Amino acid sequence: MQIPGGSQKGRDTRYFVAAEDAGRFAEETAPVVERAVGIEWYERAGTEVDRAAFMLCRLRRARAGEKGGPHHGDEAVRAVLSQVSTPALVWMASRAISFMDESGFPDAVEAWFAEK
Repeated sequence: MQIPGGSQKGRDTRYFVAAEDAGRFAEETAPVVERAVGIEWYERAGTEVDRAAFMLCRLRRARAGEKGGPHHGDEAVRAVLSQVSTPALVWMASRAISFMDESGFPDAVEAWFAEK
């Protein structure tokens, strides 16, 4: 089956909503990550730390959609995180690991790293 436009390379992304969203998210996210430092996530949901994680995820999705691949989203997240202070980066990494742990990631990958 031939998909119309499927062979187009170098598409003009200026007209995609993802490009507009990705640009806005890239500009707005670093200050939110900075404000998240020290905010706990166990006592109350919807705090600045959750907002920062949410915005990083939205940035990742938008840039991946704009550029046509998930690695572009990852690059966009790294670019924003490279702009924040070390304490903010450590705080967000801690939040990400907490979420991964509570969402079952260790159980999902445990078989890959069986103890000898």
